[in-house]
Amino acid sequence: MALKNTLNLNNLTQQELNLVKEIAGEHLTMANKFDLYANQVQDQQFKQMLKQSSQDAKTTATNLINSIQ
Repeated sequence: MALKNTLNLNNLTQQELNLVKEIAGEHLTMANKFDLYANQVQDQQFKQMLKQSSQDAKTTATNLINSIQ
């Protein structure tokens, strides 16, 4: 499941902002791993599930990053 919209994160402390950045980075790492796994499996249903998971992780990362800009 992806974070579908940006959030209002204007009142976060610097430590909290750093944690949001770290979480966004971890989602990008997950997305890359899901893509890697999707390229290695033969089962089309499983491949599609991994590709969707990758896209959801990218969407979440993007929306988190946009929320703190």
